[in-house]
Amino acid sequence: MHTLPRLLCCLLGAIACGAAVSAYAQPQDYPSKPVRLVVPYAPGGAVDFVGRQLAQRLGENMNQSVVVDNRPGAGAMIGIDNVAKSPADGYTLLVVDPALVINPSLQPKVPYKLTDLQPVSLLTASPLVLTVNPNVPVKDMAGLIAYAKSKPGKVNFASAGIGTTPHMAGELLKLRSGADLTHIPYKGSGPAMADLVAGEVQMAFSTITAALPFVKDNRIRALATSGSKRAPVLADLPTVAEAGAPGFEVIFWTSLFAPAGTPPAVLAKVHAETMKALQHPDMRAAMAKVSETPGGTSMNDTAAFMKTEYTKWSQAVKEGNIRAE
Repeated sequence: MHTLPRLLCCLLGAIACGAAVSAYAQPQDYPSKPVRLVVPYAPGGAVDFVGRQLAQRLGENMNQSVVVDNRPGAGAMIGIDNVAKSPADGYTLLVVDPALVINPSLQPKVPYKLTDLQPVSLLTASPLVLTVNPNVPVKDMAGLIAYAKSKPGKVNFASAGIGTTPHMAGELLKLRSGADLTHIPYKGSGPAMADLVAGEVQMAFSTITAALPFVKDNRIRALATSGSKRAPVLADLPTVAEAGAPGFEVIFWTSLFAPAGTPPAVLAKVHAETMKALQHPDMRAAMAKVSETPGGTSMNDTAAFMKTEYTKWSQAVKEGNIRAE
């Protein structure tokens, strides 16, 4: 991943400039007890996959247990808020996706503030994949749009929850195509994928991590990917833009956060060990299998990227008049 442009870090108050000062110091033996890594989704999705890969490598690097704690619900807000309200001591961390910056524009009430969290580093980036249940009588995206337009409001699309990237990708497809699709939110990619496979819903944008095993087994049909370029592991599929929605691009990313006010020495340790984890050959190989591109950015650049993402998604919510159900 290329170095992100440096922007003014006014979105997040507890960014790297805030991490340069602290009223207290942290013991040099951090971590001296297990670290809790919160994933705000049910097991089985891309954020959970990245979180578990990272937890394994951080645990090895720091010679301490890093335990994944799945806290699903409310479009990731339950897990995010749990970390935002946790002690700022380095023993609670968060792996999260764009839901973090989407929710404040989409939801009428958000329990956390972006200033409650300190960005540490981007972890991964990847496109989504648009999939349908095999019983849906379409073979490509153009056929899906025509089918959906012939049945206004009757075609349901699943997502990992309100405000998640798959939800917003579906809303953008509605906006760009004019198809009347009905959103069905779940508590994570795993439950959403299970119902797509079972035929309870007709379609979904999902992470490649969640969808790929079912695509390979022909239990769901993949139609297109959401990036600007084709995904290497699904190279035969067109992008959504190629398939008839010019300019459509949605990237799913994951990033690491700590509670605001975490001591600078601890943040520096977590950041350094995260950079090492992302370069580990085993982690890079695991990510490549699901088209996840390992990242690794400074705290300044991570905060700047979050500001850019917040602006992009708030504009999309306004343009599409997208509302939380």
